[in-house]
Amino acid sequence: MDIIDTIALSMGVGWASGLNLYAAILTLGYLGTTGHIALPPDLQILTDPLVLVAAGIMYCIEFFVDKTPGVDTGWDVVHTFIRIPAGAVLAAGAVGDVSQAAEIAARGGTLAAGSHAVKAGSRVLINTTPEPFTNWAASLSEDLLVIGGLWTALHHPSVFLAGLVLFLLVSAWLLPRISWGIKRVFRSIATFFGRRAPRDAGSPPGG
Repeated sequence: MDIIDTIALSMGVGWASGLNLYAAILTLGYLGTTGHIALPPDLQILTDPLVLVAAGIMYCIEFFVDKTPGVDTGWDVVHTFIRIPAGAVLAAGAVGDVSQAAEIAARGGTLAAGSHAVKAGSRVLINTTPEPFTNWAASLSEDLLVIGGLWTALHHPSVFLAGLVLFLLVSAWLLPRISWGIKRVFRSIATFFGRRAPRDAGSPPGG
């Protein structure tokens, strides 16, 4: 793998882990097992049948949990402590160079934290809608984004890196607005349960 391929893979697994860790592991493990890609030595463990079975079971669980309003938010809270460190480990494993592992792990963990924050925060807002269809649409879109994103990172690394930059720019614009929306949700809940009426939340950042 040349330097662009390595950067795209390391950043790709970090980003994808923040959205759906188990889909990312399954995608890489499947592509490595079927010979569609040659995984770096430190990631070849993903092709182990036990790893694939475990990731498959967890993906099936998340597939349904992630589409259940309210339950998906609890799942995201728990996985804050799983997706981010796992994204860092996978990013480091994509490089394999011990001298660069710590730096790459930090970047991969940061990307995992960013994509996880967008996913988890947007789900809190989506859960304020009275129907479940938005959750299903968001969850399926995330799964397809992970699979398509990793495939692009492996086969068209330059395209993936350009898309990643766009994702980061959109996230930087979106996260303050998600944060503002979440505050409004919690203020509404507090008011509903009879606490002191909240002060006006004002306009969203930049609005």
